[in-house]
Amino acid sequence: MGNPQGIQFESVNEFLDNLPEEELEIVLFLRKIILECMPDCKEKLAYNVPFYYRHSRICYIWPASIPWGKVEKGVSIGFCKGASFLDETFETTKFASKLIFNSVKEIDVPILKQQIYEAILVDNQIVKAKRRKIQ
Repeated sequence: MGNPQGIQFESVNEFLDNLPEEELEIVLFLRKIILECMPDCKEKLAYNVPFYYRHSRICYIWPASIPWGKVEKGVSIGFCKGASFLDETFETTKFASKLIFNSVKEIDVPILKQQIYEAILVDNQIVKAKRRKIQ
């Protein structure tokens, strides 16, 4: 099938260098929040976009300029295990496994941080469950 983008980024910095300015501002802001919440995470490219890992994939940032991400405009932050979220709080905050932002002003930082911390808890639960199976 080939790469519909015609480019394969070798690093997150190369990815950032190729973003349109309006997406770059949002991506850098989301990235800052993710790294503040998960200073111990690994940032790796997959599907030509940055994914953030601890024990497993936790979340990703997907700008509209990167095809096949089903983001028509703006920048998406997605949670890889969204269906596993534990906290019932998200029923009232309308938790979504993928959020799309068209500007930094649209980002509700406290809610986004809450979702990232919840994703970390899910990641910790997964690793604990795997350890119990091994024992």
